[in-house]
Amino acid sequence: MGKAVFRPTGFADLVGRRVGIFGWGVEGRAAARRLGDLAELVLVDDAPNEPGVLASADGGLDALATCEVVLKSPGIPRRRDDVLALEARGVLVTSALNLWLGEAPRERVIAVTGTKGKSTTTSLIAFFLERLNHRARRVGNIGAPPYDPSVDDTGGWWVLEVSSFQSVDLTSAPAFVVVTSLGSDHLDWHGTLEQYHRDKLALTRAPGAHVTLLADTPALREESDQLGGTLVWVSERDHALAEALHLLGPHNDANVALALAVVARATNTPTRDVRAAALAGVSDFVPLAGRLTVARELTHDGVGFRFIDDGLATAPLPTLAALEVFTTEPLVLVAGGFDRGVDYHELAVRLNSREPETHVVTMGPAGERLASLLAPAVTSAHVETMDQGVSLAVSLLDRGGVVLFSPAAPSFDRYRNWEERSRDFVRAVDDVTREWSLGGDSNS
Repeated sequence: MGKAVFRPTGFADLVGRRVGIFGWGVEGRAAARRLGDLAELVLVDDAPNEPGVLASADGGLDALATCEVVLKSPGIPRRRDDVLALEARGVLVTSALNLWLGEAPRERVIAVTGTKGKSTTTSLIAFFLERLNHRARRVGNIGAPPYDPSVDDTGGWWVLEVSSFQSVDLTSAPAFVVVTSLGSDHLDWHGTLEQYHRDKLALTRAPGAHVTLLADTPALREESDQLGGTLVWVSERDHALAEALHLLGPHNDANVALALAVVARATNTPTRDVRAAALAGVSDFVPLAGRLTVARELTHDGVGFRFIDDGLATAPLPTLAALEVFTTEPLVLVAGGFDRGVDYHELAVRLNSREPETHVVTMGPAGERLASLLAPAVTSAHVETMDQGVSLAVSLLDRGGVVLFSPAAPSFDRYRNWEERSRDFVRAVDDVTREWSLGGDSNS
């Protein structure tokens, strides 16, 4: 018989234990700070860049095998051979987020996941709670890990953004789970679209009584057998409130309705009262950068341009949603980046069928694959830098229109993260428009 696997239910169970931290990024560092001197820590990363952190391929995995528990960072695939090998040797591989959730006040945690819209919906939920005079923290993917000692944990609500990477490791559910959408993403991590859907929705199936609120979409309805908890389908849309909050697109109408529904249920407040409180304070809400936000709007030589930063669109689904917003205007889509194997056919079909003037400027290997699916009527060109991309986009719109930066691909081929890539887009726009301003025919 193999050795019994130690199964902690929270950080307190790790006191005095030998604990591995696999992945020395934001989550790994926060976990180490949380544990401090309470446990014997073994720090391992695939590409360590500081003393005291072992390389996984150079003794690190053997060191992890001597631990009772390994806290794996989300970026390391759950089914990678070395992770499975650790489990085969009797080591429990879990996540710091899972341990935190085992100790957290479940009735005060609202977890948000989805292929698209989870960050915006997380922000909306926190904002609506604050408008009702509740304390709310945005944590997880959108902020600091909730277990980081720097996060104040005294009272209030936790609004937790959960990725598919994190969802698969969670063995208990909070009182409220929100699912915004379901599409295709991260196939390099999950392996198949079917596995991605199972992993993404795993949080809804986790043990513990909870309510699962979902956007009422065909994609989510088709996966009903993968859903758990008490299901509440939200079919409403709130375009007026979304518009007042400066959120673009039908998908944001749905995100607003989802946020209203969960806050109303969590606080036992009529939805109309939540909405009224939100509407009274719309000027205090700041839309998140990179989520279909207007970066710049101006005129040049008598024609108007809108530059839209949708840099967080790292998969086709959000880019498709962005295209729904601009159905009548001439448009240049700037897209592409790291190729993780997702299907671009639906996006290509949408671009090929657009009636207004449509151009596509592509970057990276994903952009090349998207371009190969475009019809001859859609002008496409490949560039190497963001400056080239923005300059070309402007030159293609000789009568003005929309320059939509919605990559439909991750940034890892060229940038550290999507935020760096979005900032580069806005910088490139500013460089181009600064040249215009010298000519005296531009205004913002």
